[in-house]
Amino acid sequence: MTVDDTTSGAGAEPPSDSSVHPTPHHDVDHTAEPTDDPLAIRLEQLILGADRRYTPFQAARTAGVSMDLASRFWRAMGFADIGQARALTEADVLALRRLAGLVEAGLLSEPMAIQVARSTGQTTARLAEWQIDSFLEGLTEPPEPGMTRTEVTYPLIELLLPELEEFLVYVWRRQLAAATGRVVQAADDEEMVDRRLAVGFADLVGFTRLTRRLEEEELGELVEAFETTCADLVAAHGGRLIKTLGDEVLYAADDAGTAAEIALRLIEAMTQDETMPALRVGIAFGTVTTRMGDVFGTTVNLASRLTSIAPKDAVLVDGAFAEELTRTGDAPASEAQVAEEEAAVAEKARQEGVESASVPRYRYGLQPMWQRPVRGLGVVEPWLLARRRRS
Repeated sequence: MTVDDTTSGAGAEPPSDSSVHPTPHHDVDHTAEPTDDPLAIRLEQLILGADRRYTPFQAARTAGVSMDLASRFWRAMGFADIGQARALTEADVLALRRLAGLVEAGLLSEPMAIQVARSTGQTTARLAEWQIDSFLEGLTEPPEPGMTRTEVTYPLIELLLPELEEFLVYVWRRQLAAATGRVVQAADDEEMVDRRLAVGFADLVGFTRLTRRLEEEELGELVEAFETTCADLVAAHGGRLIKTLGDEVLYAADDAGTAAEIALRLIEAMTQDETMPALRVGIAFGTVTTRMGDVFGTTVNLASRLTSIAPKDAVLVDGAFAEELTRTGDAPASEAQVAEEEAAVAEKARQEGVESASVPRYRYGLQPMWQRPVRGLGVVEPWLLARRRRS
């Protein structure tokens, strides 16, 4: 959609010019005409389940919203301006009506509705690109000589579309249930947005040099293997994968023990794979602001800085994370504490005349490192995290 008259309402006539209205974030000085390729149109009709019927102005008027709001919704979802081409369907009108209805009912503010459109658009755009690039592209290879990919694509999408749609809704509901459960367990309303979390970065060492040495296909396979391994381990042990950046992943966990276990398992998994470079991990614990599925704040910045100074195949954590591990009993305050506890248990066993007694067990060990200045964050005292051997 494109904005042709920022003051036009539902019943206004379309203006004579097609000037583009700037959004608060950027100016758009172009329009993207919809394709007129016959196959592309057929696929679009199949996927959307409707024919092209409306211009952006007509869609906005039919939905009962202003062109300004309709255009902002459209752009927030990640779509280019299309001038006044007849390219929109009943589904586009219904989507506009629903978002505007949520605002009119007071369930969402207008900025929040725009944010809903933007977050949904960004997430599903990446999913759609992945499915086409990595999934459908391979499946649409012509099965027989003489057949074109075009002849295979339509019936394949026709078969896959309902199944993929159902699965997408199922996963979204599952993720929504999990996210809602975490939020309602927050201590207070403020903690629903600004929460105390453990945030970890895992970074492949020497990735830039590796990109010069490997072929593109080999590099792609390595990155995919790295991201898959990280995603599986983070999910399996109770963390949340925030995002992947090729050679780096960002994850979060509600407690320090979970974040520590994930970090060490990532190191262990990568060291067992001879094709993988060394890995380093940095973790910090503290208040984190969450927005659109991402995390922000000093805690996140600190985790990133710790990753950059961590040794190969090692995990560095900040002081707050070390204190949290100690508080929860996952790590001793010092090895001297362990020795004292073991001596006390042994003495008690001797006095009671028993051969053995339970000794306090800690999952992790912490070794203080030299204090060092960290850019933008002052002087930091990192701790080296390791798994304690069972005695």
